[in-house]
Amino acid sequence: MEAFTGKVWVLGDDIDTDIIIPTQHLNYETMDEIKTHVFEPLRPDLAAKLREGDLIVAGSNFGCGSSREQAAEVLVANGILMLECQDLADHVKEGDIIQVDLDNQKITADGKTYAIPAIPENLYHIIMDGGLVKSIMKKVEKGLL
Repeated sequence: MEAFTGKVWVLGDDIDTDIIIPTQHLNYETMDEIKTHVFEPLRPDLAAKLREGDLIVAGSNFGCGSSREQAAEVLVANGILMLECQDLADHVKEGDIIQVDLDNQKITADGKTYAIPAIPENLYHIIMDGGLVKSIMKKVEKGLL
């Protein structure tokens, strides 16, 4: 079963691509440099505080604004799995510990269970392999590609 528990970081509604990653940080040479500035305009210290398994809970309109590809890339580089759960933002607070159960399509927070959509099987395997490049390398090593 693929489940994990993590600390909640609440961001609120209308998190646009300029908040996800500000334009002044897009000229760095590597994504490792860029990702240290994720959510900086809203929470300057958040990138340094994020730990494996932590959960960012945002409200409606997450990712609005320009169609900057680096906004999606920096979320991936920080290991942020995007899940949609409409009611969760109204029922958790910063610092809460919640559990995500991908196999059973649910999130548990403060004794309540919230449904999440299933992750497509091919995407699920990419995530479990540690990303697209690692997933492809794993297939190459097994002779599947």
